[in-house]
Amino acid sequence: MSSSEEQIAPSVRPQSLMFSFLGIYVLGRGTAVHSGSVIDVFARLGVSEEAVRSTLARMVKRDLLVRHRRGRKVYLGLTSHAAQVLADGRRRVWETGVVNRSFDGTWTLVGFSLPDSRRSTRHDLRSRLVWDGFGPLQSGLWIAPGMRDVTEILAPLDLGDSVTVLTARALAPTEAADLVRKAFDIEQIAGRYLAFLARWDTGRPLPSAPDDLARQLLLHTDWLQLVRQDPHLPAEHLPAGWPAIRAEQVFHALAHEYEPRAGKLADAVLDELAL
Repeated sequence: MSSSEEQIAPSVRPQSLMFSFLGIYVLGRGTAVHSGSVIDVFARLGVSEEAVRSTLARMVKRDLLVRHRRGRKVYLGLTSHAAQVLADGRRRVWETGVVNRSFDGTWTLVGFSLPDSRRSTRHDLRSRLVWDGFGPLQSGLWIAPGMRDVTEILAPLDLGDSVTVLTARALAPTEAADLVRKAFDIEQIAGRYLAFLARWDTGRPLPSAPDDLARQLLLHTDWLQLVRQDPHLPAEHLPAGWPAIRAEQVFHALAHEYEPRAGKLADAVLDELAL
């Protein structure tokens, strides 16, 4: 990573930026984009051509992108799997909200026991549970507030009777606040939002970025990484002045500010193929 890239996109992986790009400029449009024009967009972020090509190739291999050839040009479109992943990300960004104000006291519990021979499956399961807002209450038992349908995240793992899913309510002497404290690192979650605010809640965020297209992609990437890690905990069990509320306001304001100019720049750069 070059020094200019470090200034513009510190600690941001090209794949994370790619998900933001695809979610904004490919999802729902019925188009594929020429790989060369994607490289041009990512050059604004200091991401090398080699890194972009490598990222695209990996996403094709993982059944997230599909190639369409027209003459000498290669265009990349979304697979149905990628469209589902990106649509879920879009819902989290624009619809779910960062604070759970509708908690009714119900918790979803996922218990599992997997041998060391299935260590990679255990890792995948934990990653999927984190993505779906679960936290580890104790060894092999994860919880999330509200009713959660975990069928989709469990199905690909072939867990059989190694997993148990239940719903429950806290009973004395256990309090819901105790569950939040035990299963979730509140200080760490708050710290991530405070870091977002330090970067974006300023008079002129990211002055080193060349234009609003670069800022838009970085903003969306930062925000999606935040909400992906947010378990959407009940508002009544969060500390006063919870920084996620201000962070969400900042994200929405900047996203709407960047959108017009970013869209015009993307239209000028992107070479698209109607599917």
